[in-house]
Amino acid sequence: MALLNFKKRAPAGAPTVTPEVEAFLKGYSIEVMPRTAAKVDNFRALLPEGTRVYIAHVDGTPIEEMVETAKRLNDDGFPVMPHFPARIIRDQAMLADWIARYQGEADVKQALLLAGGVAQPHGDFHSSMQLLETGLFDKAGFTHLHVAGHPEGNRDIDPTGGTRLVDEALQWKQKFYDSTDAQMALATQFAFDAGPIIKWAEDVKAAGVDIPIHIGIAGPAKLQTLIKFAIACGVGPSLKVLQKRAMDMTKLLLPYEPTDVIAQLAAHKAATPDFNITNVHFFPLGGIKTNANWAINNGGTSTVPVSPVKDV
Repeated sequence: MALLNFKKRAPAGAPTVTPEVEAFLKGYSIEVMPRTAAKVDNFRALLPEGTRVYIAHVDGTPIEEMVETAKRLNDDGFPVMPHFPARIIRDQAMLADWIARYQGEADVKQALLLAGGVAQPHGDFHSSMQLLETGLFDKAGFTHLHVAGHPEGNRDIDPTGGTRLVDEALQWKQKFYDSTDAQMALATQFAFDAGPIIKWAEDVKAAGVDIPIHIGIAGPAKLQTLIKFAIACGVGPSLKVLQKRAMDMTKLLLPYEPTDVIAQLAAHKAATPDFNITNVHFFPLGGIKTNANWAINNGGTSTVPVSPVKDV
């Protein structure tokens, strides 16, 4: 007689992991700030092996706190990618000092270069392209240099609307991509609607830009929190997804989860293997633990943390 196979049932309402989403979430990255990272006791219980962790540099954050956070994460085995916001870096000497600190104290080899959220530059720089032009990152041997992408445009760059200047910047970044030894990617602002994301990615490719895209996705959060961040960050047409949800009284009090947008992008990726979105980058607007646990519950083997908490 065969032994009965007693299998633990998944709890009611548990997420169903699909092969497409599992593959799409493999190699995802996540963003922290020094103050949010300090609230996490153990990143190894939340993140998969080798997860890239971006460290956002908000204006006013001391470089010492940034470097300390980078060192902690690097010591835990996670490659770190601190932000270098051009508009808060006074001059080339300050940029060189930051690079030296990150490398000397935290063994940083990766950077996200972006203009930054302040309206008035603090000094000589106002764009990520100017930072790249210094040659300091290549000279220091950075292995990965990511730059910003904007699926729904950017009013800081094109204040009157449209995408002309954003598109010109993409062409410049493509030329740099063709000439540098560093691995590059476009790390994008978050959006909520898969359709416009797919169209933007296809338009980028048609324009001759073949830099891999790491698509920004907002992690689980209260609806009101997401709407606030979306407006502050200049999210465009896909904000309507949140506004429509806010009008549905059955969903108003439920937290938003990126399940639908991830599933749709994953399905497109599975059907179109040369789709230029290669990775997911999470903005954990509802908290790092909440975002990481959503990934663990939805990503199957791709999102198992380094030191998973075992059931007892």
